[in-house]
Amino acid sequence: MAKITSEELISALKEMTVLELNDLVKAIEEEFGVSAAAPVAVAGAAPVAEAEEEASEVSVFLNAPGQSKVAVIKVVREITGLGLVDAKGIVDKAPIAVKENISPEEAQEIKEKLIEAGAEVEVK
Repeated sequence: MAKITSEELISALKEMTVLELNDLVKAIEEEFGVSAAAPVAVAGAAPVAEAEEEASEVSVFLNAPGQSKVAVIKVVREITGLGLVDAKGIVDKAPIAVKENISPEEAQEIKEKLIEAGAEVEVK
């Protein structure tokens, strides 16, 4: 078997979709028994959780559009008030902030709408 150079591997990764990259990460995790999740210190987790509860302004991030990209574009248009081309541009650039510096209640509503449309969403 021919050895692949780093440049060839990076070039191949650039051509993959987000879903293909996600499948690749899962396959690597299974094959080598590792996890791509960032380690979290147990002592540091509690203060972070408390800080998130006290946050007065948060942002909603679209991590991936999921299988139903058109539905997600429609929700992004509704949330942002942008036109079709601009909303599609946001969805295509995922992961990206959809709405920033909003109340946690509004962020939760937006998150629910995007998840219902099939997107992967995170509130920070």
